[in-house]
Amino acid sequence: MPEYNITIGLPSVVVQHRGSTVTIQRAQDPSATIRSEYAPTARACPPYCIQPMKLAQGIETFGELEMLDYLQRIADGDTQYMVIDSRTPDWYEKVTIPGAVNIPYAQNMAGQATDLPAVKASLLEMFGVQESQGGYDFSSARSLAIFCNGPWCGQTPNYIRTLLSLGYPAEKLKWYRGGMQDWCALGLTVV
Repeated sequence: MPEYNITIGLPSVVVQHRGSTVTIQRAQDPSATIRSEYAPTARACPPYCIQPMKLAQGIETFGELEMLDYLQRIADGDTQYMVIDSRTPDWYEKVTIPGAVNIPYAQNMAGQATDLPAVKASLLEMFGVQESQGGYDFSSARSLAIFCNGPWCGQTPNYIRTLLSLGYPAEKLKWYRGGMQDWCALGLTVV
């Protein structure tokens, strides 16, 4: 039993990541520190500008407990939920939240999608969206919790804005604003 619980009554959450079982818990070593890539506090803006807490009308901003709830629902077999790491594959391979799927959002310096066909393909291939009379039917769309590097990373906000522009229902899009920086700062398990 962990000494340092996630919260009262929640010592850990067990998820699947790339076919392996991973237990998410707080770091148990009291001398543990944040990963070096998340330690810098000075970041050039643009592109690393601090993001607002409220991204867009209807978009719920998540914290760690809500992310863990989503991950638990997925682990329990609920296919209506998905946790997405929108960072580039090299960042995903370095460190990610266990149970997250890497669907990178390629963008230019203005934050616009540079591969809109790939975004549209994700709607149909992964997010439960159906084509309908030249548009999209979102009635069976999955609820997505999306994250990137942290409150200073614009990748996920731009991804969410692109999904909204394509008609994705705001109530099915969740934003984990703290991203990897907050996840690591709290000593939660990474893979």
